[in-house]
Amino acid sequence: MNRIYLVGYMGAGKTTAAKRIAQRLGWEVADTDALFEEKYKISVNDFFNKYDEALYRKLESQVLKSTESLENVVVSTGGGTACFFDNMEWMNQHGLTVFMRISPKAAVDRVIHSRHKRPLVEGKTEAELAEFVNRNYAERLPFYEQAAITVKSEDLDLDDLVKQLEGLRLS
Repeated sequence: MNRIYLVGYMGAGKTTAAKRIAQRLGWEVADTDALFEEKYKISVNDFFNKYDEALYRKLESQVLKSTESLENVVVSTGGGTACFFDNMEWMNQHGLTVFMRISPKAAVDRVIHSRHKRPLVEGKTEAELAEFVNRNYAERLPFYEQAAITVKSEDLDLDDLVKQLEGLRLS
């Protein structure tokens, strides 16, 4: 396997973990949100405001599948990427998938304190955010759980994960 896909809910730390894992493996890092923004010359947030989620998910799937041409790369995916079209199945066929599991409570806390705008939760009160995250996370969990590896992102041991990934890649 020369591609690792990190999946999980918003706030799970996929982008940060991707950078650290790639650095340890001597690989490149890619972020599907950044690839989307580069290709379409619009931020994900602005796209959601101007168009709709259905169109975004279609284009996002195309961006994801463009990573097939990348070698030795850790790909950080958007929180919903795994949950639409055949994206999770596709990632499992084209790389090693890692579900960065975070509790809904921790996700709410991280999203509230994040500087990163997230279109699905923008403008929600803390109570509305907690209700949304609990419901939305439960809907997405069956997709995330299809990943080859699951790690707890709140207390991620990066050294252990990298050893596990190296062992799987070499076998």
